[in-house]
Amino acid sequence: MKVETRHQPSFATARIQLAPGEACQAESGAMAAHSFGVQVEAHMQGGLMKALSRSVLGGESLFITTYTAHPQQAGWVDVAARLPGDVLVFDVTPGSGLILTRGSWLASASTVTLDTKWGGAASMFGGEGGFVVHASGRGPVVASCYGAVDQHDLPAGGGFTVDTGHVVAYEEAVPRPALRRVSKGFMTTMKSGEGLVFDFVGPGTVWTQSRNPNEFLSWISRASPSRQ
Repeated sequence: MKVETRHQPSFATARIQLAPGEACQAESGAMAAHSFGVQVEAHMQGGLMKALSRSVLGGESLFITTYTAHPQQAGWVDVAARLPGDVLVFDVTPGSGLILTRGSWLASASTVTLDTKWGGAASMFGGEGGFVVHASGRGPVVASCYGAVDQHDLPAGGGFTVDTGHVVAYEEAVPRPALRRVSKGFMTTMKSGEGLVFDFVGPGTVWTQSRNPNEFLSWISRASPSRQ
């Protein structure tokens, strides 16, 4: 499986190239197009309980769609996110997994396993519901972000602070981020409009998005006419 991206960074699409008989898995509704001969099948990866856990707790769909190229012919699948923005392509290997925040997983190789993992109280109070998606195994993983993506390569002991709604993914080796209020004073928090932030400390890599989908939804809610 190979992944090619285009239309970056505002309206990115990922094209997954499949060898004859090769398969990939994608978030329900993520497919934009596919070549002739590709077989499409929806299923609950890992059974009902794991699928429910991934859907309810991890923010992903209950069903995962599998795309399989014809046994005698290569094929391709285009996947795209619901919100405008970029896509990221990762390669996971055994013992070196990836943590994805709610709703950011888009597609991956059939050899990659998705599990719901407790992200700690920081994730719960940070707006992520307490659970994150853990991608493990071997192969490419495609994730989406709202806006453009930034990559932060952290040395051991080095770190940075990021608003909770701007986190997309981080390497499994990165320690769990610490959650705190951006300011100690309540009035300062109210005046600045900033709320909760994560403190990430290396070593490892963290990926963030330039836009916050939660803030976008809040803006839509405020701008919409009130229902009578």
